[in-house]
Amino acid sequence: MAEPKKKKIVSADTGEEVSAGSKKKPVAAAPVGNATGLRIGAVVLWVAAIVFEVLALMVALGKVDLKIMSTLVQLILFLVLDLACVIAGAQLWKKANHIRPASEKNPFLFWLWNNMGVLVCVVAFVPFIIVLLTNKNLDKRTKVIATVVAVIALLIGGVASYDFNPVSVEQQQAAMAAIADDVYWTRFGKVYHTHDDCQALNRSEELTYGTVEQAIAAGRTRLCSFCAKRDDITGVVTDDVDVSDVRIEETVEPEDPAA
Repeated sequence: MAEPKKKKIVSADTGEEVSAGSKKKPVAAAPVGNATGLRIGAVVLWVAAIVFEVLALMVALGKVDLKIMSTLVQLILFLVLDLACVIAGAQLWKKANHIRPASEKNPFLFWLWNNMGVLVCVVAFVPFIIVLLTNKNLDKRTKVIATVVAVIALLIGGVASYDFNPVSVEQQQAAMAAIADDVYWTRFGKVYHTHDDCQALNRSEELTYGTVEQAIAAGRTRLCSFCAKRDDITGVVTDDVDVSDVRIEETVEPEDPAA
């Protein structure tokens, strides 16, 4: 087993550092973010993406010509700008969904809401691809290269926009009800932990601590399986690690000789 590293632990609210194992100040129940503002930002970016698609369509149809660059360069430029807006908007949308999750009572609507960015991506590239394939005025080289670029952009945008780690309001509420204390997460991890000395964190040098709501808002939507077993927590979504045959190490407090 890896030797545990000395950890730097900081507050999700203040960025204040405390030493591992010390008494940490409770994290205040502060707002975890402005979901409405993030959604508005996502919609603005998606509208911009459609505008760039329209410009690319007009270039392909000969309605717009910037003169200072070739038709192919113009098409690629607008497609890249289109892709950048699609992806940026999707990241804001996913962040908003982690702050204010949707209900999973209707599975289809839940999937649709969480993956709105994928639908926008389809709208932002598929019409352009269809127009290119049916356009007889563009030269073959421009049509082939622009089509390939558009298809690649569609695939990249779709994967980047898809939420592989969605959370529902039911899951959020269950986690908040089951875990009253602060939790911990790493900078690039996908789960949160109830113990800063969890064996899964042995190689982690920096942890953030905060409420379960803050952890989920930060994209850590699953509880560590080791911590769930250690605390006997049920009814909360965990990661996919099988710990049924794993010995969970717990910190044993030394006995007080005077007791």
